Amino acid sequence: MRAIARRWLALHEEIQAHEQVLDRLVREKAPALMKSHGISTMTVAEMLILVGDNPERIKSEAALAKLCGVCPIPASSGKTNRMRLNRGGNRQANAAIYRLTIVPMRDDERTKAYAVRRTSEGKTRREIMRCIKRYIVREIFRHLCAPPTAPIYT
Repeated sequence: MRAIARRWLALHEEIQAHEQVLDRLVREKAPALMKSHGISTMTVAEMLILVGDNPERIKSEAALAKLCGVCPIPASSGKTNRMRLNRGGNRQANAAIYRLTIVPMRDDERTKAYAVRRTSEGKTRREIMRCIKRYIVREIFRHLCAPPTAPIYT
């Protein structure tokens, strides 16, 4: 038992060291995104893995949404007009964005007010989450993929 406990402690210390390195790397690569509400190191790391070494290949936030599997798909029939989420895309990125959706819906006052307003408009909780996911993808695109704006010379 003592050997197992020592091994557990050694692995625990190794995990903490790796988490500190990952946190430092993520803060260097995406400092503005780390300041957003509800975003953790592992979530930003997942988004950086998704984007890869060539973020210029993702031309629009719609392309990033499709890659994450949070793009809306028309699911209308008859007189109903609604959208649903895409079930494709990178599932780990989709799970990370789902976690980013849950935290503001629980803690952020602006997001709570948005959810109440959309509920009064007749939207379901799933539809509200779809809209919030799309907003989160826009923010991620702006921080990770959007080309820096060139200075305007006059």
